[in-house]
Amino acid sequence: MSSASRNQGHLAFTAIAASLSGLLFGFDTAVIAGTTHALTDVFALSPATLGITVSSALWGTIAGAAFSGALSDKVGRRSCLRGLAVIYLVSAVGCAISWNWTSLLIFRIVSGLAIGASSVISPTYIAEIAPPERRGRMVAFFQFNIVVGILLAYLSNYLIGLAHMGLSDWRWKFGAAAIPATLFLFALIRIPESPRWLVVHGEVSRSLTVLREMGSNDPESEVEAIRLSLRDEQAGRSEHLFIWRNRLPIFLAVSIGFFNQASGVNAILYYSNSIFEKAGFSAMSSGLQSVSIGLTNFLALLVAMIFIDRIGRRALLLIGSVGMAICMAGVAYIFQVQRHQSILVWMLIGFIGFFSFSQGSVIWVYLSEIFPNRVRAKGQALGSFTHWAMNAIISAAFPVAAAHWGPLPFWFFSGSIVLQFLVIATTYPETHGVSLESLQQRLTLAD
Repeated sequence: MSSASRNQGHLAFTAIAASLSGLLFGFDTAVIAGTTHALTDVFALSPATLGITVSSALWGTIAGAAFSGALSDKVGRRSCLRGLAVIYLVSAVGCAISWNWTSLLIFRIVSGLAIGASSVISPTYIAEIAPPERRGRMVAFFQFNIVVGILLAYLSNYLIGLAHMGLSDWRWKFGAAAIPATLFLFALIRIPESPRWLVVHGEVSRSLTVLREMGSNDPESEVEAIRLSLRDEQAGRSEHLFIWRNRLPIFLAVSIGFFNQASGVNAILYYSNSIFEKAGFSAMSSGLQSVSIGLTNFLALLVAMIFIDRIGRRALLLIGSVGMAICMAGVAYIFQVQRHQSILVWMLIGFIGFFSFSQGSVIWVYLSEIFPNRVRAKGQALGSFTHWAMNAIISAAFPVAAAHWGPLPFWFFSGSIVLQFLVIATTYPETHGVSLESLQQRLTLAD
């Protein structure tokens, strides 16, 4: 095998290993959809306490997203990823053996800590090892694994349901996450530290070694560009995230995180079984419909990965916004008039497809690109924090809102997507095919 092929293989393996946290991210967030009925019966949950149960992990994600950026800046991306693998494993086993409702909530919150941290650390790490021309596809592989994890969760839930274990099947559904968590832990043994993190911490020789291993054509020039960007940041005091010159990246991070969840995507993913049952589907049929949504999510992301480094991030967001708004309005109309339930699954499949093609494939890529080197992890944490805070609020409120106001939540989601289109069209710059250091110069504005 030639040196170039070996380096390309090492780069691919490293990106895949780091992105496996996305698979656990997807699995742990979606697995709850197959347990809501059993948990409601076992713990006598009301709509409000069901919302607390579903959103419990999401409150953990807020803390994980908020603190992981600073932690990874201090101890390194690689060390944090290894710690996340252990947390995923502990939370999977803990949920499976939960002895009461409170213990289940605690282990779900622990799972959320890992999910929130994953949404910050993995995309940041992959962006920092990837060459500019492949960065979009490589970071999007993190989202690809999220989608695979969601699909595996739906499929696992369905297969475990076929075993007819009764009300105890929720334990097996949660515990199944221990398998990919173990694989993730072993995959991380061989990955290197981020070369940009190494330069920031003065370990230039190690950074050069990593860049050569990743197949860089000119590692010395790349290290020099990183050092120059760090020098510029120090001169402009941009090691602090919340300064005036970072106002555009901050706005982009907060808005993309907000709109990602205001679209209602995770209300659909978490409560898909319940939504289908309210529309008249049987429990087993609802499980199959959820699998079809997960499969659509997967296929649409494959298409997006082809185009994300061709037509760019902004174009995907605009195209997806139009399709998402139309499909979500269709869902709202079906629940409004209480007719045409036969096409509900197609509206939801269309919505998930357009979401995965656009917001789903772009958000973690975009967040990993728009901030300067010294504050990239903190900026990624800000966007992730907004994403998870909105997710927690909507997921907790959705069952109560749907029970009292019927189609209103779906109309809210559709209107939010229309607003998203307008904001993207007027303020979002394109980022694909540009080095992280060049993006820093473009997006950080004069004081």
